Amino acid sequence: MYRYDSHDQTLVNERVTQFRDQMDRYLAGRLSEEEFLPLRVQNGLYVQRYAPMLRIAIPYGMLAAYQLRKLGDLARDYDRGYGHFTTRTNLQLNWPKLESVPDMLAELASVQMHAIQTSGNDIRNTTTDQFAGVAEDEDVDPRPWCELIRQWSTFHPEFAYLPRKFKIAVTGAAEDRAAIQVHDVGLRLWKDTHGEVRVRVLAGGGLGRTPMVGEVIRDDLPWRHLLTYLEALVRVYNQFGRRDNKFKARIKILVKALGVEEFGRRVEEEWAHLKDGPQTLTRESLERVAAHFEDPERRPVAADAIAEVEALRRENRAFGRFMTNNVHGHKVPGYKAVTLSLKRRGHSPGDVTAEQMHQVADLADEYTAGELRVTHEQNLVLSDVPMDRLESLWHRLEDLGMANPTVGTLADLICCPGGDYCALANAKSIPVAQAIQERFEDLDFLYDLGPLDLNISGCMNACGHHHVGHIGILGVDKKGEEWYQISLGGAQGNAASLGKILGPSFSRDAVPDVIDTLLKVYVGERSAEETFLDTYRRIGLKPFKERVYA
Repeated sequence: MYRYDSHDQTLVNERVTQFRDQMDRYLAGRLSEEEFLPLRVQNGLYVQRYAPMLRIAIPYGMLAAYQLRKLGDLARDYDRGYGHFTTRTNLQLNWPKLESVPDMLAELASVQMHAIQTSGNDIRNTTTDQFAGVAEDEDVDPRPWCELIRQWSTFHPEFAYLPRKFKIAVTGAAEDRAAIQVHDVGLRLWKDTHGEVRVRVLAGGGLGRTPMVGEVIRDDLPWRHLLTYLEALVRVYNQFGRRDNKFKARIKILVKALGVEEFGRRVEEEWAHLKDGPQTLTRESLERVAAHFEDPERRPVAADAIAEVEALRRENRAFGRFMTNNVHGHKVPGYKAVTLSLKRRGHSPGDVTAEQMHQVADLADEYTAGELRVTHEQNLVLSDVPMDRLESLWHRLEDLGMANPTVGTLADLICCPGGDYCALANAKSIPVAQAIQERFEDLDFLYDLGPLDLNISGCMNACGHHHVGHIGILGVDKKGEEWYQISLGGAQGNAASLGKILGPSFSRDAVPDVIDTLLKVYVGERSAEETFLDTYRRIGLKPFKERVYA
């Protein structure tokens, strides 16, 4: 993974010193709340419902074991002993003391981490496929390109005060696991017949109050022009995006208002001033960054050891379930990627304790090359596990409560922190998630349902990505009371779609019963091999609505 050079480290260290001075002046009353606000948000510091919250950047979801240990230290020493992994692969600490944040940032800098641009109207953390670099269906490893975007966008002088926050996602695989169609900009890397990398550029996607699926504005951009083209695109947004209404300030509103052809024309016009300029990528600059992502040394795994694992899979039902749901294909024979579930009954999805962070860091050192990934679905991944060590790893994960064989099922739901923490939320999300997990915990039932994405957001900001859940749940406010709106048919991936609202909202207590009814309709209507999404797309909303509101 990428390691800071002296320039990176100097920039981050200087930012810590700068923010420490800003915090001191604020606490001494020499900076007002209004003056301090843009300074703190550029360093990932929010003021939540009950306490400050620090959002720590995990660029494109990659963590070294020693970095995860440091996150565990921060959760233990400065917070309440746990952290929350988000859908954008960052880590949030929800209870730090305001005056402690500069010390926390200094500790992060000591392990090449920071909280820069995890908030504010700037270019946020770029995300990608959690299996980047090891996926069997990958055409291009997106990680070097994500790092180039990180270097370009961090401290970019033009883009510190955009009309609104700006999010980029990148994939290089046949199957989109980065949800590029619902980001402000989505990038699909592919290779032409000469083996040269090209970029498909999508713009205008996003969720929130006005969800939209992005549209292609350039299908075959040569790789060397990636940064100059992005520069032109963000410039157009910065110039023409609305600043009079924050609810209409995202780039998706601009693309919709102008039309994708006119928006693309303006980008091309701006790009004419930048094309072949100083920011044009060279083979040397690409290779310099790509060298940080070279494959680790992988020892051969004997064929008889692989056969033993497959035999155990057939003989041991619990291990077999773990293999089916939590173990994923790898480009190298004899290796697998393993998802560590952060979805446990009685716990908030995405939460992990300081002790667990330390223990997972130990596993990363012991079973992989000391690296791990954070996923969009709020789980963790060990990406290079030899197959002859899978049984041993499984036992260790069982002890940690992270071997739940439910990845990709209804129980693997996505959930934002909601009203338990967030000052913007209309309703609590976590109790709804826990009630659903308790209601539908029978593994045989979950496996019979097949793949099913259930996403929960506490407000229209859609941090839980409810719009693209096969079943989406949105917390709404009705005269000061918490209610929940259900939508069906959303999806991310290659065939992305936005869910349709089922009808009037429900009380919190009613939500598990509503989900139960929806699942019964699906089970009764599905044909052989159909998933929930397949069935919904075939029969539509009406049969579900009729049963729920009967």
